[in-house]
Amino acid sequence: MTRVLRHHSLARALVSRAASQPERSVVSPSRSSSTSGSGPASGSASATGQPKACATAAMLQTLTTGLSAVREPRLVRERFEEDLRALVRATSVTFRHDAEESHRPNVVSFELPGSPIEGRPRLEAVFDPSKPVDDRARQMLAAGAQVAGLLLEIERANGRWPLACARSRSDGAAPLIGSSLAIRLVRDRIERVAATDFTALIEGESGTGKELVARQIHELSRRRRAPFVAVNCAAIVETLLEAELFGIEDRTATGVRGRRGKFEHAHEGTLFLDEVSDLSPAAQAKLLRAIQDLAVERVGGHGARRVDTRIIVASNRSLATLVEQGRFRLDLYYRLNGIDIQVPPLRHRRDDVLELARYFLERHRTFRPLSLSAGAADALLAYDWPGNVRELERVIERAVALAGGPFLDLDDLPPALLGGYTEVLVPAINARLTMRAWGSRYARLVLERCSNNKREACRHLGISYHTLQNYLRFRPERADSRLGSVADSITGGRGS
Repeated sequence: MTRVLRHHSLARALVSRAASQPERSVVSPSRSSSTSGSGPASGSASATGQPKACATAAMLQTLTTGLSAVREPRLVRERFEEDLRALVRATSVTFRHDAEESHRPNVVSFELPGSPIEGRPRLEAVFDPSKPVDDRARQMLAAGAQVAGLLLEIERANGRWPLACARSRSDGAAPLIGSSLAIRLVRDRIERVAATDFTALIEGESGTGKELVARQIHELSRRRRAPFVAVNCAAIVETLLEAELFGIEDRTATGVRGRRGKFEHAHEGTLFLDEVSDLSPAAQAKLLRAIQDLAVERVGGHGARRVDTRIIVASNRSLATLVEQGRFRLDLYYRLNGIDIQVPPLRHRRDDVLELARYFLERHRTFRPLSLSAGAADALLAYDWPGNVRELERVIERAVALAGGPFLDLDDLPPALLGGYTEVLVPAINARLTMRAWGSRYARLVLERCSNNKREACRHLGISYHTLQNYLRFRPERADSRLGSVADSITGGRGS
C-alpha cells in the first residue's frame, strides 16, 4: 500500500476528488466525541459541505506528500500529526490507543474509522485552555480523523501499530524490548518514576534508548494526554537558545514573528532535554532559572509566563564527573538529579541481543521474512556493540536489504562486526582443524596466561592434570602437516 501512495499523481487525484464532492459528509456526529460543548456534531451541523471537502483535500495532500517523501509509516504519522496541529492551531495532535477518554474542556477527540481494533484508536487534539475551539478547527479535525483512519490501516498492514504505543500493553509496562535483569530493573524504575512529577535524569551511552525511556515515562504518567516535546540541546545554536526554549515576542526584530518556546509547547506535558551536558555555562544558567521558577520570559517580553511542565533530561556522559571537572554547574546538577535512571549498554545485557534482533527482523517481515542462522546469532552475541541498540538496528536493516535467502547468515553481517570470526574461525574451518587441535591450542594459551602454572591452568580450564598433559602432548602443527600430506597424496593420485 505504501508503494502505491508514493506517487504524486495519486495525491493530485485524491485532492481533486475530495474537492469535487462538496455535499458529501466527511464524518458523522455519532463517530466523534468531544469534551468541549456538544462536540463536533454541533459544529458540523451548521457548516456547509464545502469547507469539509477542502479540509479533506488538505489532509489527503499532507498524507500522500508524506508517503512520497518517506517509507516508514511511523514517520509519516508524526509528520501528519505535526501538519494537522499547525492547521488547527492546537497545542498537540496525537493518535491515541487506550480505552480512557479525556474529560478536559480543551481536548477534542474523534474515533478513527476502519476495522475494529481493541482500545478504540482515535485522533486527539489538545488546545490552549484560554482560547475557545472554533468550528473550522473541528471540521479540520473531523476530516483529519477520516484520513488518519487510512494511515492507521497502513501502519497495521506493515505490522507497526501499535508497537510504539506504551498503553497497548495489557500490563501497562513500557515496551522496552528485552527480558534480562538489567532491562527489567529499568522498566520497574520507569513505572515508579512515572507515578510522580519529579524531575528525572537519564544517563547512558549513545544508542541505548534514553529518549525511549523518557517517552515511556511520559506515556505512563498522568500527563500522557499532553504533549511530549523533545529538544536536542547539542543541536541548538547558543544565540538562539532563549528563543527556542522560552519563545520570542512578535516584532522583537525586523521580520521576526512571535512564537512560543519549547517550555510553553510542553505545558501540562513533558519536556525532554537530550544531551544536556553539551550546554554552555551561559545556557546552563538560563536553564537553571527556568527550572527553578517554572516560568519563562519570552525574548523581547516584559513578563514571566507560568508553565506546568515536567522536566526529563538525558546525557551520554556522567554529569557528576563533569561537575568534578568544573564543566557543569553544581546547582543545576542538583536541580536535575532528582531521580536518576541508568540505561545499561547493550554489552551489559547480552541476553537481550537475540531478542532485539528478532524484534527488528519482525518489523521488516512484510518486506522480507528472515530468520537468524546459528552462526549469525553467535556472531551477534560475541560483538561488543559500541553503538548499542541503534547499531544493532542498523545492522539488521542492512541484512534485510542484502540477504539473498530466507536466513540471515554470517555473509549478511558487516565485516567489522565479524571480527574474530573472519580472522580465526573461517581459516580454521578451511584448514579442517579437529576439536583436539582446538583444545590443544586453547590449553597452551591458558597455560601461558597462568605463567606456566599447570595446576592453576587446570582450575581455569576445569579439567584434570592428566587431561591437561594429554592436550599439551598433542601437537596441532604435526597433525596439520600429516593431514596436508595425506590430502596432497590423494590429490596427486587423482591427478596421475
